[in-house]
Amino acid sequence: MTPWQHRTVLLHEAVDALVQRPDGIFLDGTYGRGGHSRLILQHLLPSGRLLATDRDPEALADATTGAQRIDDARFSIAHARYADFPAVLDAAGVAQLDGILLDVGVSSPQIDNPERGFSFRFDGPLDMRMDPTRGESAAQFLERADERRIAEVIRDLGEERFAAAIAKALVARREAGAPVRRTAELAEVVARAVKTRERGQDPATRTFQALRILVNAELEELEQGLNAALARLAPGGRLVVISFHSLEDRIVKTFIARHSREAYDRRMPLAVGAAPLLHAVARIKPGEAEVEANPRSRSAILRVAERSDAPLPAVPVAPSSRRRA
Repeated sequence: MTPWQHRTVLLHEAVDALVQRPDGIFLDGTYGRGGHSRLILQHLLPSGRLLATDRDPEALADATTGAQRIDDARFSIAHARYADFPAVLDAAGVAQLDGILLDVGVSSPQIDNPERGFSFRFDGPLDMRMDPTRGESAAQFLERADERRIAEVIRDLGEERFAAAIAKALVARREAGAPVRRTAELAEVVARAVKTRERGQDPATRTFQALRILVNAELEELEQGLNAALARLAPGGRLVVISFHSLEDRIVKTFIARHSREAYDRRMPLAVGAAPLLHAVARIKPGEAEVEANPRSRSAILRVAERSDAPLPAVPVAPSSRRRA
């Protein structure tokens, strides 16, 4: 397997924000090629512990086999999505974490490997799955979805104003007996449908982003990961999230803001507000030197929040579903 290279974004900033207790237990929710994990381990005492997860089997292979594997008794890794965090922690016997790091989105090895189908820069099968063993590929979605649904995805997840024209062209090609199955084919269809060009950006950028987010349920996964983190962080534990586009960052920003203010039960006007569960700590962007060395880091935003000592609210009891007689 070709060792596709990955340059970790905001490496020191993220780990410095994360590790406040060198003897604590931490979760790297997006192992990638292990840049953050390796530095976290350097910050931990012998009594510390690091769990890692990744949904990409190639990331797990990198962590456990070959020259790049991590041989450290304090480290373990599981094949899992953000939504699987509770099960991963339970299996490891971990009730609470002192910090959790999420590096959201696609990695350089995924983008740069044509066989993964993430990039319009290389011709390859139109796959885009972070975990190729599960779910529907981008090509399969485009082969079955109707024009309205394709336009909706490209508009909402890619913020593409020519979504309707792109969807119409894709469906017309499919109905002519030539469905799009390769990245170069998709890029060509989009280039013809997009009438204006954004400076410095390929016309296919937004469409590829939209399909990737859809295929991997990235926004839903992020929300589930944030909720799992909040439920498992110990008081003083850090939530550190790196995102790369506005849809992701908006979810993270809103989540931290919502849990950083007092909560009131509006049904009880005189009720005392519940203490906030999080405290917003920092918002960090890459410096000029990092952007120059790694242009892909330009859009990255790192947000940091700290768990308060306020108790989690009780889970409300679901109302009875029985019908009235």
